[in-house]
Amino acid sequence: MRPIETLLLLTNLLTFTALVFPRLHAVRWTGYSALIALLIVGTQALMEGARWQMVPAYTLSGLFFLIWLWQNIATAGGIATNRLVAGLGVGLGVLGLAVSIVLPVILPVFRFPHPSGPYAIGTLTYHWVDADRPEAFSTDPNARRELMVQIWYPANGDPTSPRAPYLQDVGALTSTLARLHHKPAFLFGNLQYITTHAIPSAPVADDEPSYPVLIFLEGLTGFRQMNTFQIEELVSHGYIVAAIDQPYAAAWVVFPDGRKTSVLPLDQMQALVRQSYLPADRAPVLNGREYEQGIIHYLAQDVLFTLDQLATLNMTDPNDILTGRLDLQRAGVFGVSLGGIVAGEACRLEPRLRACLMMDAPMSTDVVQAGLQQPGMWITRDAETMRLERQQAGGWPEDEIHVHLTSMRAVYESLPGDGYFVQVPGIFHINFTDVPLWSPLFSWVGATGPIDAQRAFHIINAYSLAFFDRHLKGRPAALLDGPAQQYPEVILETRRP
Repeated sequence: MRPIETLLLLTNLLTFTALVFPRLHAVRWTGYSALIALLIVGTQALMEGARWQMVPAYTLSGLFFLIWLWQNIATAGGIATNRLVAGLGVGLGVLGLAVSIVLPVILPVFRFPHPSGPYAIGTLTYHWVDADRPEAFSTDPNARRELMVQIWYPANGDPTSPRAPYLQDVGALTSTLARLHHKPAFLFGNLQYITTHAIPSAPVADDEPSYPVLIFLEGLTGFRQMNTFQIEELVSHGYIVAAIDQPYAAAWVVFPDGRKTSVLPLDQMQALVRQSYLPADRAPVLNGREYEQGIIHYLAQDVLFTLDQLATLNMTDPNDILTGRLDLQRAGVFGVSLGGIVAGEACRLEPRLRACLMMDAPMSTDVVQAGLQQPGMWITRDAETMRLERQQAGGWPEDEIHVHLTSMRAVYESLPGDGYFVQVPGIFHINFTDVPLWSPLFSWVGATGPIDAQRAFHIINAYSLAFFDRHLKGRPAALLDGPAQQYPEVILETRRP
């Protein structure tokens, strides 16, 4: 909860106690706590922004103020209060307090973990159109592939500068999430108040002439900011990260002119993705065209196009911020779930990518057959953890578990150079994203693994940073040399040439 929200709840609790136990009025200021609570309501709404999760707290503040006025009038006029009415009021007050506390706790305005690196973080967003590539997901033959790409970079930060919101166009996200998960949209309303550590359009940090570049790829029905916990940590240690929103695979994409795309119907999109690693006899069809190898190759072209656009941006940034600051000789890619599959395919196609991190994702048949030439890291979990997730949260049939683990291991074992196979027992799929921060409900209903969400973040960040530091910056990374005392639950396998 935000500070003034917490203050309001505490003041309401104090006011209720003072109303129930009039002797507390002997402490003079408690007699005015009802009035103080009303003032806090106004302050909170103005400074932090009102939200529906706080409506019970706002209502209680108003009711307590009216009761306080009544008590003062009744005391002055010698009016007795009916005991039954008083008892009912106390019971309703306790219930109201419980609801007013629980709602903002289960749907919090959370904060991201503070990045551990020395750099502040800046961010910019770009809209790029690939004029040479038709939009495969559109029935319009003239449509061309368009991407929204958000870039985070090491910055010279002013502690007083306003921070960027977690999500842009929150309304589009909440309506899409509501539709995908069959939940009312207002349940996601707290996301509009979340801010990050990034400063919009901040100047680039001048410690280095340029910084290595990483491309991040989202999961199916995800969004480009879905791994902010990981992106901010990498940027704080001197990386530029460009996250691609891939239209029709992302939950939603909003273009600068207001046009929006939503994810393709899930059954159709899952068939197109699955065809790349568990092919069906009958290939899926999209807009009249059969995709015998699935859609992954097409999505990987987004990465290649983004690399080209980053090279152009490095020559001339229209914002006059990133010109000359991107070191594309030290470029890597990382992705989660669908993004991990696409990352593997992009690395197969593109030698400009020098390091490849795939998180909890099977590898496409093409990647298994051809292998990868770059250093690679896979972060995943064991089959038993996947089965436990199936019991508690659904998904993960046995054929998916099998191809998930065997395809990753096949590519890992075929690497000609350095490779790392990182297993974290007890981590669930959702723990690879920001989503556990959204609400403790995910943990309570078993959607997250036995592992603590913050612990999962620490492990993912530590191994991601060590991998890219070693293979893009040439730095020592003792964490990758064997079992780590600070992460005893991690099972690490390594390959060296």
